[in-house]
Amino acid sequence: MSPGPGGPYPLHIGSAECSTETIGYRGPTACAAAGITYRQLDYWARTGLVEPSVRPAYGSGTQRLYSFRDVVVLKIVKRFLDTGVALQNIRTAVQHLRARGFADLERMTLMSDGATVYECSSPDEVVDLLQGGQGIFGIAVGVVWRDVEAALSQLHGERIDTGETLVGHNPADELARRRRDRAV
Repeated sequence: MSPGPGGPYPLHIGSAECSTETIGYRGPTACAAAGITYRQLDYWARTGLVEPSVRPAYGSGTQRLYSFRDVVVLKIVKRFLDTGVALQNIRTAVQHLRARGFADLERMTLMSDGATVYECSSPDEVVDLLQGGQGIFGIAVGVVWRDVEAALSQLHGERIDTGETLVGHNPADELARRRRDRAV
């Protein structure tokens, strides 16, 4: 499928951008928020599909640390895999997402016909793509963003600079609330 004039364009490989976030998430937390298994997370990190941008594993016993943005990308990869998009196309989409500005991700819709992944940043681009007549599905990155944000707010994070554990805001976690109150 080729884009129409002024329409959506296939994703292209870009350069990775350094994270400026102050909170990182360990593997089990990233898995819970993204809805994936630890085995998937480990495989994707080892093969370079989605590597942790905060802290990679340096050998046995070290903990990977994922940024919020990494967790959003993990969830997007999971959605693409669930719909049958080819792994090479997912790799291209992930590389493109790494190159985008943080604020841009929230307004982006990723569309795919199963063979190619397209970025659409306006309703007109979505309409142009749909007029091709093929079966298309889309992922509204802003919705994924909010899902991950809600999930992570219930889980534990870690301050990147100090390593301090940040307790999520889960009202059902009475022990965590007591610890937090005692620390103040």
